[in-house]
Amino acid sequence: MKRKKPTIHDVAAKAGVGLGTVSRVLNDHPAVRPETRARVLRAMEELGYAPNPHARRIAGGRSYTVSVLLPFVATEFYRRLVEGIEGVLLEQRYDLALFPILSLARLKRYLENTTLAYLTDGLILASYDLTERFEEGRLPTERPVVLVDAQNPRYDSVYLDNRLGGRLAGAYLARFPGPIFAITVEEEPDRAFSRTVFAERMAGFQEALKEAGRPFSPDRLYTTRHSQEGGRLALRHFLEKASPPLNVFAGADQVALGVLEEAVRLGLTPGRDVRVLGFDGHPFAEEVGLSTIAQPVEAMGARAAQLLLERMRGYQGPPREVRFEPVLVERASTGTPPAALYVP
Repeated sequence: MKRKKPTIHDVAAKAGVGLGTVSRVLNDHPAVRPETRARVLRAMEELGYAPNPHARRIAGGRSYTVSVLLPFVATEFYRRLVEGIEGVLLEQRYDLALFPILSLARLKRYLENTTLAYLTDGLILASYDLTERFEEGRLPTERPVVLVDAQNPRYDSVYLDNRLGGRLAGAYLARFPGPIFAITVEEEPDRAFSRTVFAERMAGFQEALKEAGRPFSPDRLYTTRHSQEGGRLALRHFLEKASPPLNVFAGADQVALGVLEEAVRLGLTPGRDVRVLGFDGHPFAEEVGLSTIAQPVEAMGARAAQLLLERMRGYQGPPREVRFEPVLVERASTGTPPAALYVP
């Protein structure tokens, strides 16, 4: 029986590191500790893993690099998303080039057709639909493009039904007595786009509350940046408007974590005095007992990478849509919901 050729996944598992670390070792990246590099190289040797990406690049006339344009890189959501993308592309010896948008000033650079982001073999757009910024609604490139965490009928799109997620949150918190507050996230680049995932979540949230007979007042919505500090500030603001018990829907787990921390600092009991529901389903949510609307971030990234690979290999079919659904995960931060629906 012919022995199966070892893969980059095998190397990562044997060395006890992530796929990104193996990729950095393969590309001789300086940001790898010597002991980690040695462990990865030893795993390659023991497995008989011998990639030859440079010969493949020369023979194919390609860069074997994929661009990923994303709002930020230093958040748990985008770390998980990139991990999902890398897991598929690195298996095929493709490298990733990350292009964080970060600000409106940097966004303008990515609206120029000469930017390096458009010169790789393919492009993945995360969260922002940049086509809104072009008159014809198309990106200035003939290379394959896939959107993830966003939708566009002209391109392959992999997305979460964020409106459904908001509706799940609204229907759930409507079951509890006490005023309902919400926290949405807005970063500087968000203002350049007509649709964002956070706006979709809040739209669904308010729809569900209205249907439950608990219409949401605009003065109970707090807008902040994607940070724990934003959650802490939001809770202080809410406590100026109402006394416990409060119900808080935070549009991101990171923000919800700040709400939990501030509640404890103020001597309040999460799940009783302050009920907190997040959105994302990050691993740390389980550790701190945070109820959340969970989304399969890594699976979304992996599916986007698969669609892009198919395009780069010649698939010419119509644009495809892959829709993921969020799920409610109940934990201690919201306590036990009443057996009967709360009627105000």
